[in-house]
Amino acid sequence: MSKDKQSVDKDLIRDLAGLLDETGLSEIEIERDDFRVRVSRQIQSVSVAAPAHAAPAASAPPVAPAIDAAESNPDSHPGAVKSPMVGTAYRAPAPGAEPFVEIGAEVAKGETVLIVEAMKTMNQIPAPHSGRVTAILVEDGQPVEFGEPLMIIE
Repeated sequence: MSKDKQSVDKDLIRDLAGLLDETGLSEIEIERDDFRVRVSRQIQSVSVAAPAHAAPAASAPPVAPAIDAAESNPDSHPGAVKSPMVGTAYRAPAPGAEPFVEIGAEVAKGETVLIVEAMKTMNQIPAPHSGRVTAILVEDGQPVEFGEPLMIIE
């Protein structure tokens, strides 16, 4: 391999690693002709559930039993809304705006409940079914993995 090719390869890898940091992604792959590069890193993701002792919003009734059920195993909860991709979850359409939903809110199937940003693209996450939001498992701006539970709608 020529020195110029090595230099380009190193620069490409550095650029891809920087893109991982910018977007919160855990891996990225690029392929050109017969050349393919995959850069990955491990992300320690922490799901944060609303604490059972938190004061509910003025319009939202307390839903502590549902939150307890979600905290016990949100992955297998039938009402779990899971992330369809790796990215960054946002609860509002813009910084400083009101969140799409709060705990206790009634949502209709297809209604946007979150946004997951992946590679500078804002992907709206629709409610998979109608119901009441009983738990929100992510903070605004939190990195999320594919399949990670984001909220519970019962």
